[in-house]
Amino acid sequence: MKKFIGTGVALVTPFNADHSVDVTALTHIVEHVIQGGIEYLVALGTTAENAVLTPEEKQLVVDTILKANNKRLPIVLGIGGNNTAAVVNELKTTNLEAIDAILSVSPFYNKPTQEGIYQHFKAVSEASPKPIIIYNVPGRTASNMLPETVIRLANDFDNIIAVKEAAGDIVQAMRLIQLAPKDFLVISGDDMITLPMVYAGGAGVISVIGQGYPKQFSEMVRYAFAGNISGANKLHYKIMPAIDYIFEEGNPAGIKAVFEKLGIATATVRLPLVEASQTLKEKLNNFTDQLNS
Repeated sequence: MKKFIGTGVALVTPFNADHSVDVTALTHIVEHVIQGGIEYLVALGTTAENAVLTPEEKQLVVDTILKANNKRLPIVLGIGGNNTAAVVNELKTTNLEAIDAILSVSPFYNKPTQEGIYQHFKAVSEASPKPIIIYNVPGRTASNMLPETVIRLANDFDNIIAVKEAAGDIVQAMRLIQLAPKDFLVISGDDMITLPMVYAGGAGVISVIGQGYPKQFSEMVRYAFAGNISGANKLHYKIMPAIDYIFEEGNPAGIKAVFEKLGIATATVRLPLVEASQTLKEKLNNFTDQLNS
C-alpha cells in the first residue's frame, strides 16, 4: 500500500515522426521521472493513448518501461474497459509477474448504473492476481462512480486497495477520504486539486504534469505530507499555469509538447488526437524557460 503514496505518473507513449512507438524516447522519459523523484510509474493509462495502440505495441511499451525502470520503482499497469468479459480475460492471460498493481477504469460509453459498476469491479477483483486501483474519470466515461459505490467495493474486496479519483470535485473527494476504510487510498487523478486532496487526507496523485516537471511536482506533494504548507503552496502556484496549459487542447497533446521542449520526445500524437498548436507550444515553452531559469 505504501508503494502508492506520493506521486505516480501516467506515462505517455512517445511516437516517432512516422507514428511508430519511440522506444528510445520512452526510455529517456522513464529516467527523467525517476531522477525527478517520483514514487511510482503507471503504464498504459489514458495518457498513453492506450486506445490507439495495437496489442503488440502495448507489450512493447510495457517491456520498454520495465527494462528502463530496472525494478527501481513500483509499476502500475492499466487494464480496463467497457467489456467486462474482455477485461477479465486480459487479467487472466497477461503476464503480471513484474507488475505491482492494476489501474482499472470505470466502464466508459455504456453508462452503467452504480450496481453495474459494482458488478463490473467485482468481476475484475475476482480475476486479478494483483492489487487494484479503480479509476473514476466521469469526463471520459460519461458516468460518475459515486463515493457509496467506491466504499462498497473497498469494504467488500480486499484486493481493491485504492481509487484514482478524477471527477475534479473536491467535495466528492473529501467524502471518499472521510468514508474510506482504514488503509484504503484515495489518490488524486486531477493535477489541479492534488494539493487540497492531500491536505484533506488523500494519498497523493497519479499525475500528468508530474512527468513533465517531476522534481517540482513530487516535491510539492512531499512538502504537503510533511506539513510544509508554505513550501507546497508556493510550488503549486508556480506550476498551476502549466496544468491549465497541458489540458487546454486535450491530453496528452499538451504534455507531449512539454517533452518536445525538453528535447526528450516529439509532440506527435495519433489520430483522432492532433498535435498541440503552435500557440500552445509557445505558452508551454515560455513557462518551461521561466520554471528552469
